[in-house]
Amino acid sequence: MQSVDVVVIGAGFAGLVASRELGRAGFEVVTLEARDRIGGRTWTDHRLGHDLEMGANWIHWVQPHVWAEATRYGREIVRSPAAEEAYWHGADGTPRKGDLAEFMALIDEGQQLVIDDVREAMPRGTEPTTGRIQELDALSIQDRFDALDLDPEARAANESVWVGHVNAPLDQVGLSSALRWVSATGGHWQLMHEASATFRVVDGMRGFTDRIAADVPGEIRLNTTVVSVTQEDAGSDAHAVVETGDGTRIRARRVVSTLPVNAVTGIRFDPPLPDAWQRQSAETVASQGTKVWIRAEGHLPRFFAYASQHHPLSVLKAEFYCSDERGDYTILVGFGPEHGRIDVDDLAGVQAAVDAFRPSIEVTEATAHDWMTDPLARNTWMTHRPGQLTRDLEELQQPAGVVHFATTDNANLWGGFIDGAIESGLREARRVAEALERS
Repeated sequence: MQSVDVVVIGAGFAGLVASRELGRAGFEVVTLEARDRIGGRTWTDHRLGHDLEMGANWIHWVQPHVWAEATRYGREIVRSPAAEEAYWHGADGTPRKGDLAEFMALIDEGQQLVIDDVREAMPRGTEPTTGRIQELDALSIQDRFDALDLDPEARAANESVWVGHVNAPLDQVGLSSALRWVSATGGHWQLMHEASATFRVVDGMRGFTDRIAADVPGEIRLNTTVVSVTQEDAGSDAHAVVETGDGTRIRARRVVSTLPVNAVTGIRFDPPLPDAWQRQSAETVASQGTKVWIRAEGHLPRFFAYASQHHPLSVLKAEFYCSDERGDYTILVGFGPEHGRIDVDDLAGVQAAVDAFRPSIEVTEATAHDWMTDPLARNTWMTHRPGQLTRDLEELQQPAGVVHFATTDNANLWGGFIDGAIESGLREARRVAEALERS
């Protein structure tokens, strides 16, 4: 049986950063990744004639952990195209057309009212469970909208914006998800919009994670599924045995699990996972949507469009202009609140979903990765259900014996984002190093 200081389970941003930090501190680390690639819920893949981000995409300089890593590895950013046209659904369900300034004026009051109490609810973004959020965490985003006296047109537009942000029906997402993102941007919802969906990394996330992986001193084993983690308490010699799908067993003084909350029960832990992990994994977190890339004929005007949370796609944007032997085309990116409502293999269904925004678009191809059915993810970007944040976050961050947990799902500042994954990887690498140095 191989013996190492640390086994890190998962080679996404959290796992790679933890492995790098521990390896460079002089510990023997093995990173085990079930996929045939690194990156976790980031994945740059060549489809529709272009490199596309199938998972996480945008970063921003107000996200300190990812920005530090981008600086470290010389990663540059580029702005997603500014829209020339805007489309949205009115209170009667029919499409409206305007420009960016008109749409921003329409949503301005409502966006502010949704998060108006953020400085009392969550005074510091780095302490997301401190403040009036303890009283407010039982509310959903839909509850907040229902309590506001918004003009029906403004309400329809504002709801569509938020369902795009949280990737789930609004009655299933905690108000905490809205408040913590705005708290992370100093209470400014406009900056939160920019930070969450504007700037992408040049050369994609694949180029970013490749750079980090090249800095990991230890071995990264791909196509290696962990099936069990068994802790053996022998006083000062406490350790865990990690078993993989091919029967390989590795003895480790510490283990770092980077699996998302929804997917963590894919591994058998003995003793069982702490209560918070079991409870939240059984409930699942709120996000349950989809991200879809669509090929549309011709070079369309730059636009963004919002439908309602009841449509298969709630957000649609023109992202890339391309050409091939068939002619010019535009690649659109869309987001929907429930992954089961749209099937990218059903082109007629995709066309109907796009027609709900703008009927003149001709769809010829579509592609996506269904993160909800991916056993290593089971969700897109994490958003909490009502009550989950304040009830569980602190416990989710605590080690259980020699097992540590590093995932964007248990980060403080930008939970659900790449920044949160890096934060958690740094946090647990420090804790593991301190524990090993004491033993």
